[in-house]
Amino acid sequence: MKSPILATLAVLTLVSAAEARPHRVGKSPDPVAAEKVMAPLRQAATDCFAETVMSNPKAIREARAGHWYEAASVTGFLCRPEVASMIQAHDRLFGARTGERYFKGAYARHLDKQLAERLQPMLERKAVASAEPPAEKASAEEAAPAE
Repeated sequence: MKSPILATLAVLTLVSAAEARPHRVGKSPDPVAAEKVMAPLRQAATDCFAETVMSNPKAIREARAGHWYEAASVTGFLCRPEVASMIQAHDRLFGARTGERYFKGAYARHLDKQLAERLQPMLERKAVASAEPPAEKASAEEAAPAE
């Protein structure tokens, strides 16, 4: 189940390593400025995963079972551009190869929580109230003699 995401990460690692700017040693980025860069990229990746999970029957089955990471990994390759942007930005801000660790760690936990919050209400089967009696009760009442 995790192999599609791991394969994606391997490709992204090679691409991000080739394109990442060197990090300035000894200087950490301003947390507010870093969050301004990372927040929209994190949101775009999360939106992509949410949309793709809901469009794939296998991913929906995993999501209904509460396996959010597995549900995302079923369709993860479709979100490669969003994930790559997030990893590359993290590498530029915090140093080479930090983006991959962020994606596998903190972002994976964030994604599980976000997918559960967003998609669980859509996946729950809700009972709909009806003014009509159940079919078996209605047919029994019709067959009963009127007094």
